[in-house]
This record gives sequence, C-alpha cells and structure tokens, in this order.
Amino acid sequence: MYYEIELKDRVRVPPSLFNLEVEDAVIKSIKKKYEGYISKDIGIVIDVASLKEIGDGVIIPGDGSSYYQATFEVLAFKPELQEVVLGRIRDIVDFGAFITLGPIDGMIHVSQAMDDFVSFTKDKTLIGKESKKTLKINDICRARIIAVSFKDPLNPKIGLTMRQQGLGRLDWVEEEPAVKKEKEHKKERGKEKIKRKNEKESM
Repeated sequence: MYYEIELKDRVRVPPSLFNLEVEDAVIKSIKKKYEGYISKDIGIVIDVASLKEIGDGVIIPGDGSSYYQATFEVLAFKPELQEVVLGRIRDIVDFGAFITLGPIDGMIHVSQAMDDFVSFTKDKTLIGKESKKTLKINDICRARIIAVSFKDPLNPKIGLTMRQQGLGRLDWVEEEPAVKKEKEHKKERGKEKIKRKNEKESM
C-alpha cells in the first residue's frame, strides 16, 4: 500500500547547492538521501511529497556544509500481508514467476501460480495441467501478498499467491464467473439425469 509519511531529520546541504534558495537546496538534499531508501518501518521511499518546515541553518566547524532541521513528507510503498496488488510478470523461471509491483518485485512460487498442477516450458511459460491456463512474461496479474521479509534491508522479499478466486491473470479473473456458471449447470444436469434414472427404476 502507498502512504504519505511525515519524517523529521537533520539535512546536510553541501556547498555545491548554496546557489539555490534554501528550500530548493533542502528538498534536493532530502531527495538524494531518501529516494529508494528502504526500511521495515517506512517501506520503500518513492519520492519526497512536500517540505513542511525548515529550521535555522547550522554550520559545523571543519565542515563546509550547512545543516537544517527539516520536517517533510515522503511517498512510500509498504507491502502489507493479505493486500491484493496488481503487477506485470517480469520473468518466469522453473520455480516460479517474478512480478513487478512498481517500486519492487514480488515472487510467485510455481505452487502459488494457479490452483492446478503447473509445468514450466523452455519458452518461459507456466502451464496448468487441467485448466490449460498459461502465464507468460508481460502478463498483467492480480495477486495477494502472503509473505514480507526485510531481513536484507537492501533487498526485501515479497511472496505472493494467485491460487485464490479473483486472483491471477486478468482474463482468468474475467472468465471465472462464466466457468463457475457452466460447472453449476453441469452439476444440475447430472442431478437431473440421476433423478430421471431413479424414477424409471422405481416404475
């Protein structure tokens, strides 16, 4: 999920930015420090949304830079367990698929790609044995987050599933109601046949 998060920090403005207005120099310094910043608490910082307050500048002896206490808002993506996300398949390997969620990639294990036995082909496609559904690079998919790990702060891991109803490649999701309806019709026809057969036998 995307959030606007308010932060406070002492921002270092180097002499190379002294030709700018103080506000512009501080924003530029914050962007350089925080864009792409990753933490368990904040998530993945995408951009600086706004600068709310700047304190007086301080110069530390022996350092030519200025330091400003600043309050600002950042736009961050923080993956939440059970959240449903939309993404594009970036790569497919024998153990699953990698899906781009914008600022980060998630991984869909082959066992979570669909509610079917799945096989991997040489042309980087996952195919369902019974459903014949296929998953290829660049497919747009809906998935649910089932695991989030920030153990490696520079490379967080996101695990996803597409096995549940309403998830998967978008055209699968659109087909689901029609497939479900057809199954229900088949079931009803089967019940009707058994009923007629029982009626004949009882006569």
